[in-house]
Amino acid sequence: MDSVRQRMRQLQTQIEDANYRYYVLDDPAMPDAAWDLLLRELQELESRHPGLADPNSPTQRVGSRPSSGFEEVVHATPMLSLANAFTEEEVGDFVSRITKETGDADPEFSVEPKLDGLAISLRYENGVFVRGATRGDGSTGEDVTANLRTVKCIPLKLRGEAPGVLEVRGEVYMPKADFEAYNARALREGGKTLANPRNGAAGSLRQLDPRITAMRPLAFYAYALGEVSAMPSSIQTHSQSLSWIRDFGLPVCPEAGTARGTGGILAFYRRLGERRGQLAYDIDGSVYKLDRFDQQRAMGFVSRAPRWAIAHKYPAQEQQTVIEAIDVQVGRTGAVTPVARLVPVQVAGVVVTNATLHNADQIARLDVRIGDSVIVRRAGDVIPEVVRVIEDRRPAGTSPWSMPVQCPICGSAVEREPGEVVSRCTGGLYCPAQRKQALIHFASRRAMDIEGLGERLIEDLVDFGYVKTVADLYALRLDDFLAMKRRADERDGSTPDAVKTGKIASKWAENLIEAIAASRETLLERILFALGIRDVGESTAKTLARHFGALDPIMAADESVLREVPDIGPVVAARIAHFFAQAHNREVIAALRANGVHWTEGAPQRASEGPLAGKTVVLTGGLAAMSRDEAGARLEALGAKISGSVSKKTGIVVAGEAAGSKLAKAQELGLEIWDEARLLAFLDDHAGKPSD
Repeated sequence: MDSVRQRMRQLQTQIEDANYRYYVLDDPAMPDAAWDLLLRELQELESRHPGLADPNSPTQRVGSRPSSGFEEVVHATPMLSLANAFTEEEVGDFVSRITKETGDADPEFSVEPKLDGLAISLRYENGVFVRGATRGDGSTGEDVTANLRTVKCIPLKLRGEAPGVLEVRGEVYMPKADFEAYNARALREGGKTLANPRNGAAGSLRQLDPRITAMRPLAFYAYALGEVSAMPSSIQTHSQSLSWIRDFGLPVCPEAGTARGTGGILAFYRRLGERRGQLAYDIDGSVYKLDRFDQQRAMGFVSRAPRWAIAHKYPAQEQQTVIEAIDVQVGRTGAVTPVARLVPVQVAGVVVTNATLHNADQIARLDVRIGDSVIVRRAGDVIPEVVRVIEDRRPAGTSPWSMPVQCPICGSAVEREPGEVVSRCTGGLYCPAQRKQALIHFASRRAMDIEGLGERLIEDLVDFGYVKTVADLYALRLDDFLAMKRRADERDGSTPDAVKTGKIASKWAENLIEAIAASRETLLERILFALGIRDVGESTAKTLARHFGALDPIMAADESVLREVPDIGPVVAARIAHFFAQAHNREVIAALRANGVHWTEGAPQRASEGPLAGKTVVLTGGLAAMSRDEAGARLEALGAKISGSVSKKTGIVVAGEAAGSKLAKAQELGLEIWDEARLLAFLDDHAGKPSD
């Protein structure tokens, strides 16, 4: 048995070394056939001796059982997005700011391609891969560990002596040649093709069945560190950290390097742009990061982006096509948006069939007509748009397009307010299109957070007449969902089998009923945001909740009273007052209350009140007792202003587990720093006393 165990370890080491040379060093040590023989031998030994199998063996990348969904992962340090630059002047301004604030006349940057894939985080503990997550909203992502284990170039165990915790950020992408081969095979076998490499990568990682992910040709490049329990003092720059990551067996993009000053990074941008078509992967720009960590800390962050890094995007890609029709879409607030239906054309690797025309003024400016040949532009994830009409190709007999005077969904009048560019359907919640969008917004995670109530279900609930207002959601029964599912199956021409119509089928409906019930208890700011009042986002909803303390005073307030609320101007005040003046909106709120929906209310709190009034608080690192969102809400209730960046104006920095650069900057500036114990003690001392 010892000899078998020894041979299995030997095979595993040989395969892992071969993978390292292939994926990381780009220097294959053996032909594919030899690698296949080693893997097959290891598989045979593991099948004969399952008790000796290593869970991190290279054979364990075929995927596990399907999952019912993805768990949320709170990032120990946020996965921030990058600001964008589109011109060389903007890049020059970026470098000038760094030069001015650091005093370095010729700063050095780490430079790399901006990969067009999906950002992910890999967490290793004692050298073993334990968790992988998507970026999500930057603070919270989805646990896709099982899917990431199938990506062959992601090591399941690190090489050498890794720190206790090593979190690596990077990009999962689909190489262009592998994407083309996958689609060619899918066409031959009658399968479904992938739209483009980026969507292929993102969609593969979000498969509930990891076995499907295992069949997709995914790759990975590391580009940054996240949480690290210990790092050698010799590593003082970003480029050094990439070399350190690479030594552990994680692949780093071979195009990554360093460059000095504006001239150096622009030269990298141009060289990379010239070779863009020959690269093995899709990119949409270059990324420049200030290389020295001490200079990064000095520059700090603004909002959700570092001030020491920027993405320099390549020009949008354009193609020519023909407009077959112009339709209009009706949004949640009644906005009527014209949409061009196009002869399908591939733009920047994506087949485009629709493009936005924005509004009637834009159509008039471009003089877009049905039948026109047009230029369509797509940049990154931005919705494709029509940017130019080729007038000398215009067919005879065309006529200018005009906005419909009636909503195509409900027949209500379409009107345009003075001074606005957007036309709107006046049907309000009477209009099914607005009703659907209002329900989607109401159920969203940042609003009432009704898990599982997605767009398709909401469409069916409205189309079959089960729901007319958001309050109707709380009157739904299990039988309603099951009956709706049967009607949807009949409409779609599908015949449910015995399994789908049995207890398994009702489980999704039971989960929905439970999710709806759980959302009955919420916060005042959440219900205000969920109601979908025009121009009332999360921040304004929080401001209203703190200022008034309860919903009824807000409903009773006129424009003059609302304008006394900090940061609420005349336009927003008018829209809030108008919303609550509508009888049907008041009826919906009364119905929500009657159906058991309730929210926390308390005493009004003015901006000058509370023990933390006038103080700006920054939360960084992970908290054990509560989420950062919850901690921020409780601090705001005590008068604090929550910020995402540390500056001289910051009053308090709350540093949780694995706090990073924000803590370091706070220490440099001599700011007041609390650990989690002090935060909890403060919150306990002031529980129920928002205006001490």
